[in-house]
Amino acid sequence: MSIEEIVGEYTIIGTNQDAGDNTYKGSLNLSLDSNNRIVAEWIINHNQKQLGTGFFKDDILVVNFHYHGDDDHIYKGVAVYKCISRDILDGFWSEKHGDPLYIGEERGFRIKKDKDLVN
Repeated sequence: MSIEEIVGEYTIIGTNQDAGDNTYKGSLNLSLDSNNRIVAEWIINHNQKQLGTGFFKDDILVVNFHYHGDDDHIYKGVAVYKCISRDILDGFWSEKHGDPLYIGEERGFRIKKDKDLVN
């Protein structure tokens, strides 16, 4: 699979990096910068924006991300996805100051546009 094939918008579902049953939903938009590197933007639960940059090799996508928390601190972490197909991402993630006993999990499903559904 090529890096161009994973560019697009995905619906995501995931679990947070803690012991609770803290699930979330949102969206993930993947695009490319001028150096052909991944630019990622998540919107979690309709209100939290996270940004990241990363790279893609052998169907593995790695993204370093950051966001401003409700406490106005900047949080950083890394997300790793296995690209099951051009439409499905299966991943896990960890934040620098998250609970080290757990990792977050996330799955992404490509949002099909009307033109994609015609064929």
